Amino acid sequence: MMKKMSIPTSKTSLVLFLCQIISALDVPLDSKLLEELSQPPTITQQSPKDYIVDPRENIVIQCEAKGKPPPSFSWTRNGTHFDIDKDAQVTMKPNSGTLVINIMNGGKAEAYEGVYQCTARNERGAAISNNIVIRPSRSPLWTKEKLEPNHVREGDSLVLHCRPPVGLPPPIIFWMDNAFQRLPQSERVSQGLNGDLYFSNVQPEDTREDYICYARFNHTQTIQQKQPISVKVFSMDSLNDTIAANLSDTDIYGAKPVTERQPVLLTPTGSTSTKVELRGNVLLLECIAAGLPTPVIRWIKEGGELPANRTFFENFKKTLKIIDVSEADSGNYKCIARNTLGSAHHVISVTVKAAPYWITAPRNLVLSPGEDGTLICRANGNPKPSISWLANGVPIAIAPEDPSRKVDGDTIIFSHVQERSSAVYQCNASNEYGYLLSNAFVNVLAEPPRILTPANKLYQVIADSPALLDCAYFGSPKPEIEWFKGVKGSILRGNEYIFHDNGTLEIPVAQKNSAGTYTCVARNELGKIQNEVQLEIKDPTMIIKQPEYKVIQRYGQVSFECIIKHDSTLLPTITWLKDNDELPDDDRFLVGKDNLTIMNVTDKDDGTYTCIVNTTLDSVSASAVLTVVAAPPTPAIIYARPNPPFDLELTGQLERSIDLSWIPGDENNSPITNFVIEYEDALHEPGVWHYQTEVPGTQTTVHLKLSPYVNYSFRVIAVNKIGRSQPSEPSEQYLTKSASPDENPANVQGIGSEPDNLVITWEPLKGFQSNGPGLQYKVSWRQKDVDDEWTSVIVANVSKYIVSGTPTFVPYEIKVQALNDLGYAPEPSEVIGHSGEDLPMVAPGNVQVHVINSTLAKVHWDPVPLKTVRGHLQGYKVYYWKVQSLSRRSRRHVEQKILTFRGNKTFGMLPGLEPYSSYKLNVRVVNGKGEGPASPDKVFRTPEGVPSSPSFLKITNPTLDSLTLEWGSPTHPNGVLTSYTLKFQPINNTHELGPLVEIRIPANESSLILKNLNYSTRYKFYFNAQTSVGSGSQITEEAVTIMDEAGILRPAVGAGKGYSEILFATSPVMHTVRPTFYKVQPLYPRIRNVTTAAAETYANISWEYEGPDHANFYVEYGVAGSKEDWKKEIVNGSRSFFVLKGLTPGTAYKVRVGAEGLSGFRSSEDVFETGPAMASRQVDIATQGWFIGLMCAVALLILILLIVCFIRRNKGGKYPVKEKEDAHADPEIQPMKEDDGTFGEYRLFSFVSSAPF
Repeated sequence: MMKKMSIPTSKTSLVLFLCQIISALDVPLDSKLLEELSQPPTITQQSPKDYIVDPRENIVIQCEAKGKPPPSFSWTRNGTHFDIDKDAQVTMKPNSGTLVINIMNGGKAEAYEGVYQCTARNERGAAISNNIVIRPSRSPLWTKEKLEPNHVREGDSLVLHCRPPVGLPPPIIFWMDNAFQRLPQSERVSQGLNGDLYFSNVQPEDTREDYICYARFNHTQTIQQKQPISVKVFSMDSLNDTIAANLSDTDIYGAKPVTERQPVLLTPTGSTSTKVELRGNVLLLECIAAGLPTPVIRWIKEGGELPANRTFFENFKKTLKIIDVSEADSGNYKCIARNTLGSAHHVISVTVKAAPYWITAPRNLVLSPGEDGTLICRANGNPKPSISWLANGVPIAIAPEDPSRKVDGDTIIFSHVQERSSAVYQCNASNEYGYLLSNAFVNVLAEPPRILTPANKLYQVIADSPALLDCAYFGSPKPEIEWFKGVKGSILRGNEYIFHDNGTLEIPVAQKNSAGTYTCVARNELGKIQNEVQLEIKDPTMIIKQPEYKVIQRYGQVSFECIIKHDSTLLPTITWLKDNDELPDDDRFLVGKDNLTIMNVTDKDDGTYTCIVNTTLDSVSASAVLTVVAAPPTPAIIYARPNPPFDLELTGQLERSIDLSWIPGDENNSPITNFVIEYEDALHEPGVWHYQTEVPGTQTTVHLKLSPYVNYSFRVIAVNKIGRSQPSEPSEQYLTKSASPDENPANVQGIGSEPDNLVITWEPLKGFQSNGPGLQYKVSWRQKDVDDEWTSVIVANVSKYIVSGTPTFVPYEIKVQALNDLGYAPEPSEVIGHSGEDLPMVAPGNVQVHVINSTLAKVHWDPVPLKTVRGHLQGYKVYYWKVQSLSRRSRRHVEQKILTFRGNKTFGMLPGLEPYSSYKLNVRVVNGKGEGPASPDKVFRTPEGVPSSPSFLKITNPTLDSLTLEWGSPTHPNGVLTSYTLKFQPINNTHELGPLVEIRIPANESSLILKNLNYSTRYKFYFNAQTSVGSGSQITEEAVTIMDEAGILRPAVGAGKGYSEILFATSPVMHTVRPTFYKVQPLYPRIRNVTTAAAETYANISWEYEGPDHANFYVEYGVAGSKEDWKKEIVNGSRSFFVLKGLTPGTAYKVRVGAEGLSGFRSSEDVFETGPAMASRQVDIATQGWFIGLMCAVALLILILLIVCFIRRNKGGKYPVKEKEDAHADPEIQPMKEDDGTFGEYRLFSFVSSAPF
């Protein structure tokens, strides 16, 4: 009984053109056969569905098809017939459907955008292409934008946005500097998927002005460049140095240090996001975090594992990449950013959709008349695609009827087909994410059998191996195949043979007696044909003497044998391998006919050696191991540096080259590895030796290239593993001839020092670069963008030339060319410089002030025309000063403050204003020369604020039942005082507080007598002032009424009646209240008068202490109104002041001071507010060393003059002396700080104002 089975196509000579479905025929791709058979059209080549073309080149839309007879071609565009004969720009290639649209001769690619479809048609049907969408690529220019410099504090995060122009296809983004070098990226600095550059935290080395984003458009081979982005990082050390230069030695200050912080995600934002990706695509998920230290990113999939072998991490693990995604990859992916302070996470919900993909694509059918067959079109996707059929490019519902076909969803069933049933069918599977279109023809043929395998083909196999004898055939109906052995042999049957469906006969174990002639017979109802093939059986190749394991001493000799036996008709080849690799390229390895010999064996020869024997039919191999052991001990060898070379000789002297030879010295048991050649220029640098070149240790001559006008001497140094030898004796001298210079000066610049000149500078050539005597420079210049001739002058060997009489601040083209007595250097490149700057001509106009609150205002102005700047615009300066305090009038110094705003900025903030005051300001433009005229002074006023605490509170004249209170008005009223508020409560012997009593006192009062108090009782008082805005800081005091001298015991506070009918000189009678007492700290010791002086990020805290010595203080603080726990700072030593650092600008804080070990004793709370971010103050002239020295010299001179006057007066002279004293005090200086470039410089000037305050 015959056995049938399928074998891989590679084992046959058939290449299938179509696959058999049910009873369909297989048609081999035999060129002769295909020329004879009729065949419907088949699309063999077409352009991609989404075809982006280069608008600068001709558009080629491919459509190639085959068929018998050859098909004709037609096109549709946007669903209608495209008549190419009516468009002179469109042609179709001969014998092809490919369109060529001529763009290079006047056509526009945009005019041919659209959806194209090709139809290939012959008498047996019509095949159609995909819908080909033609779109020209686009590479738009970057939109112009004004980029402000980025000023950022060290440790903060930063994002530099790229925002490339929208192109087709999207561009490739990368960041480079001005030198076209890629910007280095790391875990801290990296580029996001959107092209932006992210800094998790900035460092001082990130400061640079040339962060440039590039967009590369591959289709048009163009690169667009964004304007450079400037980043300036302010380090804490530089800020501290700036503050220290502005404060005296007694001030306590400190800029906020670089604060470590836990991670915060820069992208994506929020806690969750969604992502939709298509099946088969690459899924890219990204998380970039800010934080210090730099966070590390980790990815997990919730409820599952990341897919193995398809998951990759990129961009320092900030990007998760999963290739070839499927629906199983849907789910929640979490990125976790973590550093030593904490973590942050983000969950991305991924949904994988799918464009249609084939489960079973329709396959061509070749049927015989009367046969049945089916076309099956099955596709899947998410969502599930819909299936539609077309016949010859027409929807099957409206196509001509065919009684042999029946459509059943995704299947077409054919029954009893006839030749007229031949057609091409199209299956379209589509959903919202795309479509699939497949052509499959039904070709009904009636053909007698044909055998395609060449006649008398010879097959050779090794004995005991399988033998495969081909019989490729075709016929319709499908022929039956039979095999015979010998010319008159019987039909082959039995288990020793396997008959394959493609006609191949397989002999599983071929023996010597299997050799001979085999005949293949193919027959169907239309005829019969046969073919003979020959089979030869060969003896196998064998290694009869294999290589053996060997142990050999170092520097010995070893041989491996490999003797073989093979079929006499086969030609063997023998190959040797070492450790499964080629033998080393070394003369010590000698390969013979049947052996391998290794001479002078070293440790590197240790390993496995393999002999491989190959013939055209089989291959065998055998291996053996070689072990190298140490040779017997030898006497110790002394190694040393080589001796210096000698007998240096110069030959072959030419103008620019010479040959140098030498004799090596003794190598001292260590081979010389290389020689170093040095030269001396006795003409320009006598006694100085320079490196020239080096050569291998086996070389004793070298050809040297020389420079003109140099008096050369050479010496040679030998090098081995121990070190370098002493230099050889110098060679004879050789003076090369002079020549014109080969190069021009570097670093040519043009910068004016005065408004009417241009200073041209350069780096002069070095001596040996001059190439000859008489080195000079030709300096040339001309005004840029003006049709002027070059002006040139030849100067001596200097590095500067000044051009006078130039217009103010105009660009010049400049070049500097070297020359000597023999001629000029090559033409130099041009650079652009500017003549000198002059002061700006015009003041900014339309200055407006918007008062934001009592301490902050915003100023606006119109920019001046650039032509009036007359130089490089550096920014604007705002001068402002306080004219008058509206709450009091006094003569005082006026602080004039200056804020500098860099660049072409037209607004800024004025911080640190005093409430309820009148101010003036003006604005000036600044260039490299200086400041322009000031704008007219602008007057503005600040509104009222809350007052400071009363200047003092004194309690005097204690009696049995009364106390007298005196106070001073607030030092800074900050408005019109409306009243004072006094609160007080008694304290008993156990330090419990009684009820709080509050009274309001008119603003014009400065004292008050409290009566009807309890005798011998301590009271605590709280006192503050009010304006219309609110209450100011309070001041506290405590006092005790005196003891009853008569010894009459009155009820104790808290034991009976409290105090009753307490009378005040300025208030009505208070009713008696029975107090409820609370625990308080004891009176002694105590901390009082806690005061604060707050800046932007720190505050100076001071207090007064009464109590035992050596108290250990601490400061507690927190955000005012917050329920968070108090933060505690320990004060070193017994100081009565402390600096709180690291505060947030513009924030209200509460503070109190306590002492350790005193039963939790602490002061009352004080509230202060840090200032907004403010500009840094320039160094005060009074703190400069040169100024102090000058003042000391003046004082010494005055002292000498006084002594002289005193001496002369004692001799009888009379000199009237008039003394004058200026009691004006300097105002308190508050440090200010630069904030993101908003405030650049801050300078303070003092002068006496005649205006009242």
